[in-house]
Amino acid sequence: MAAAAAAFSLREVLDAFRRCVTEEREVLLEPYLSGWRGLIRFLQSLGAVFSFISKDAVAKVALLEGQCRQHGFVSLQAMVRQELAAGPAALRARPDSGCRTLLRLHRALRWLQLFLQGLRSGESRTSVLCTDAYNASLAAHHPWVVRKAATVAFCALPSRDAFLEIMNVGPPEEAVAMLGEAIPYIGDVYGITQELLEEHKLLDLP
Repeated sequence: MAAAAAAFSLREVLDAFRRCVTEEREVLLEPYLSGWRGLIRFLQSLGAVFSFISKDAVAKVALLEGQCRQHGFVSLQAMVRQELAAGPAALRARPDSGCRTLLRLHRALRWLQLFLQGLRSGESRTSVLCTDAYNASLAAHHPWVVRKAATVAFCALPSRDAFLEIMNVGPPEEAVAMLGEAIPYIGDVYGITQELLEEHKLLDLP
């Protein structure tokens, strides 16, 4: 696990999400996607347990990167505005839209935010923390067979100390301190995105 984890750095994720939000409260896509690439490395460092989430996240990040290159989107807000200009019906008919892709990543970000918060507090076993975070976020959007498989997989999670080691920022207390820095930035990005999707009635895109 340690060798696989070498590619992940919590500091990089912190820096990316810290750069995400402008003074106008817009979420910049470049650091958002950079932060997601870091979170994907975190998931991949844990092996097959999280493959059902990490593989989907890899595909969604690649799709969003393609949309950014094609249309020159700079922020989430700009992307939503441009895609909505074609009309809600046209947007709903596009399975590859940036808005739909963002919504899927947004739901997964909530799960990661809750899980990282749990890791920081260390009040329960990692399997319980992960299951609770999953049930409060992604579970409602997955079919029963996926929910069941995820819950079983979470039982095999390593200890909290192993997770803190994966953060690659030094001793456990340093990892906990950096989680304390990173989580509010992730939460801010999540909150702004939630308001954006709510405002435009995009939280239930098929």
